[in-house]
Amino acid sequence: MLLSGIRVVEVATYIAAPASAAILSDFGADVIKVERLPDGDPYRTLYKMGAMPISEHNYSMILDARNKRSISLDLADDAGRDALLRLVADADIFITNCQFAVLDKLRLNYEQIKHPRLIYAHVTGYGDTGPDIARPGYDMTAYWARSGLMNSVHAASSDPALSVPGMGDHPTSVALFASIMMALFRREKTGEGGRVTTSLLANGAWSNACVLQAVLVGATGIRHRDRWENNILANHFLARDGQRFVLCGVQASMDWPRLCRVIGRPELEQDPRFSTGDARMENGKVLTTICDDEFSKLDMEDWRQRLKEEHLAWGPVQTVHDVAADPQMRAANVIVPLDDPALPGVETIASPIHLDGEQKRAPSAAPAPGQHTEEILKQAGYSDEQISDLISRGIAGTHKA
Repeated sequence: MLLSGIRVVEVATYIAAPASAAILSDFGADVIKVERLPDGDPYRTLYKMGAMPISEHNYSMILDARNKRSISLDLADDAGRDALLRLVADADIFITNCQFAVLDKLRLNYEQIKHPRLIYAHVTGYGDTGPDIARPGYDMTAYWARSGLMNSVHAASSDPALSVPGMGDHPTSVALFASIMMALFRREKTGEGGRVTTSLLANGAWSNACVLQAVLVGATGIRHRDRWENNILANHFLARDGQRFVLCGVQASMDWPRLCRVIGRPELEQDPRFSTGDARMENGKVLTTICDDEFSKLDMEDWRQRLKEEHLAWGPVQTVHDVAADPQMRAANVIVPLDDPALPGVETIASPIHLDGEQKRAPSAAPAPGQHTEEILKQAGYSDEQISDLISRGIAGTHKA
């Protein structure tokens, strides 16, 4: 595999940083997840929190801890930190999302643990500089709310919506993965590692960049709109059978006539109320009512065929249950089998990176906290006696079934 032989040490919790390590593992990297004692990454308990989907299976860890090995260490103890430094000395990549104060306390800043070939990858909430760098940042706060996305993605007549778990973390993990791969490429050219960073704030702004850039050039007309105030060619509708779908017609000169033919109202194309983009916006309430009425007359399967015949871009507004059953998700290798004998038939989500000619590892079971502690310490040069001593003193921990 492309990243076979690459050693990654992950000192991180929750999602953004661990998810980037999961992507590296997909391509063959050996990822060692360093977890706190006694219970490991607090992300392990997220699936038990209120309002989360209810399951006996820890779906959060299935997704973002796959393919990894776990070691439990007390990094606040000098002996635990020394064990970590042994791992880092043999590592290509160190990944963390610890806050600056925690890194200072544990003496794990880049300058304190670097070696010439090490790539030190750090995810922050709000960046490396500025007055807010010490603030705790989560995707709901730094990515979703602070970036303007939460305030933008709702109609004028509705309240802002909360983000779903990991909604900003997973895109941010891809940005960190890209940064790491750039650093690996530079290392191939120069032999030198270095520090790479990304933040939830920066990724939120990048996701909201089209509208944010408009503000930066002084654009006007940026406001919340109700559905009938939006472009009819970029709107959502309800079929007779209750299935909702969204249109995305970006070439009005071609897509407006197509929409008229789809709904069986070709005369609307030249109706002076709707014949131009400005006219359609001005008469949006009337036009939306007409389209809603027409789309309510047939089931989604009928509209699917008509939209296909007219080459009008559209997409179903799916529930997560619809997505889980969507055959295209498997045909495109988005949903793939999980290689875990304890969970026969369970599937998971593939990382969104593919490279022709390179195989990805089949996602395997997430480790229990400290499951590989003894194995990893032995590989780091510790004797059986030294390992037993670390465990007996509570500096290292092992999983007990």
